[in-house]
Amino acid sequence: MNAITRLAAVVSLASLFPLSALAADNPGTVDVLHWWTSGGEAKAVETLKQQIQKDGFIWKDNAVAGGGGAAAMTVLKTRAISGNPPSAAQIKGPDIQEWGALGLLTELDDVAAANKWDDLLPRQVADIMKYDGHYVAVPVNIHRVNWLWINPQVFDKAGAKVPTTLDELFAAADKLKAAGFIPLAHGGQPWQDSTVFEDLVLSILGPKGYHAAFVDLDEKTLTGPQMTEAFATLKRLGTYMDPNRAGRDWNIAAAEVINGKAGMQIMGDWAKSEWSAAGKVAGKDYQCVAFPGTQGSFAYNIDSLAMFKLKDANDIKAQNDLAKVALEPEFQTVFNQNKGSLPVRQDMDMSKFDACTQKSAADFKEAAKGDGLQPSMAHNMATTLAVQGAIFDVVTNFLNDPQAEPATAVKQLNAAIKAAR
Repeated sequence: MNAITRLAAVVSLASLFPLSALAADNPGTVDVLHWWTSGGEAKAVETLKQQIQKDGFIWKDNAVAGGGGAAAMTVLKTRAISGNPPSAAQIKGPDIQEWGALGLLTELDDVAAANKWDDLLPRQVADIMKYDGHYVAVPVNIHRVNWLWINPQVFDKAGAKVPTTLDELFAAADKLKAAGFIPLAHGGQPWQDSTVFEDLVLSILGPKGYHAAFVDLDEKTLTGPQMTEAFATLKRLGTYMDPNRAGRDWNIAAAEVINGKAGMQIMGDWAKSEWSAAGKVAGKDYQCVAFPGTQGSFAYNIDSLAMFKLKDANDIKAQNDLAKVALEPEFQTVFNQNKGSLPVRQDMDMSKFDACTQKSAADFKEAAKGDGLQPSMAHNMATTLAVQGAIFDVVTNFLNDPQAEPATAVKQLNAAIKAAR
């Protein structure tokens, strides 16, 4: 039984508590729970706050750092149980369905119809935002997870070439290491470890194999020889990472590449927000390429704000304004330029975005034509939090144990997923 299911057993207690209502002269408040806390992310969310305030409403910021959202979800569950949920919370993928099943999310169909969301959003995105056929969340962007970030100046000094295959990745890493650079900047958190692992699975098993493993949870795929190969490759990659990475946040690792101490980082496109915040230019100061072997595939992570049921009429107006503003062209442009992600609207003028985002937009459309568009396991899009947590534990324990055997890890992964389902 996962955490959301356990919450259902006690969430009925919320009816014993009044939902938060403010004074009669309250112009309307949006209480937003999220984990956009790094430098570039904070700058991005500030644009949303400013627009809400411009519209005459109050923005109550509840930013919770850490754990790739795990800490924020703990806060959300506590507030939901006490009958004091936020107006909006950053919730993704299958978890939107779970919160919808608890009856805590409000329908946004009127806002969606008035602003033509069905026409603006890719079908794959719109379906994720709905529960029982009704919009209950608004998407703010599309992240590509399978990116490799490169400092070209460091590569030039090491005589390394931008890799397009896993063999080329290791060849570049060897040259970087020989030249005295950290080949692969990496943080020491489970979600970061699993981000690398899912990219390896996508590279080695391909999009269909990836889907079978992390969406279908197919036992044959999970225990097959290619999964053993993925673990073996992860172990090899670990030898090129900074051994002092324990507990390090992803943006600290990004800074190592930006500052020229490291050559590469495997991270989603939110890493670009750190390059932008440092005043760096895409295609000149840094390069973004598909993780080697995943060209043609697009592992996606959609940031979205799920809207909770409220009682105060003015707060509901503020909440609806938040839902509307989040998809307006002005916000979509400014937010995603700062965040490093892809606008979720299909009618955006991409000439206003840099080379990385333009490449991402083209790759998204191409991947959507076939099997290449795949939900990220490491970023709450492919499976439940319980299954994801089980995968995180196995992957992180494996990466941090020099004596770990790939074949044993495969058996542990399958067993952990079975127990979590």
